[in-house]
Amino acid sequence: MIHIYTGNGKGKTTAALGLIIRALGNGKKVCLIQFMKKNFIYGEIKFLEKQNNIDIFQFGTDQLIDPNNPDEIDFKEAELGYQKAKEILNSSKYDLIVIDEINVAIKWKLLPLEKQLELLDIKTDAEVVMTGRYASPEVIKRANLVTEMLEIKHYYHEGVQAREGVEF
Repeated sequence: MIHIYTGNGKGKTTAALGLIIRALGNGKKVCLIQFMKKNFIYGEIKFLEKQNNIDIFQFGTDQLIDPNNPDEIDFKEAELGYQKAKEILNSSKYDLIVIDEINVAIKWKLLPLEKQLELLDIKTDAEVVMTGRYASPEVIKRANLVTEMLEIKHYYHEGVQAREGVEF
């Protein structure tokens, strides 16, 4: 089954992490691949690295990406993430594979949409979750489950910055 968690609201990665915890709690083997989330200490990664039955691969840098002018390293890291996702999807080693923020990587043209569609075409028995704003209509059409997180109100607009233990 293919899950897509998208939309402009908070909670896409958090929902995927909840599914990871559920799978691990049931003795499943999990892989988390993250685009644009490398070299930053996230609370969930600190926790998950202590767990058994999970492999974590992060790609990107610790710098924010300018979607209108990405650096060459951003393209390189996205390609490495795509290659790892392709390898993992073809491996038959996992029960759950989460590919975090891939929708954003596609929207910002760090990878062409065709590569994400290629990943969706790989036959696997694993549950596959792809997260990030901007899921394309083609991706939504191929998914078995699509959840759109809708921002109604967010404290960021009141000047509250990202907080340790809540946003990271």
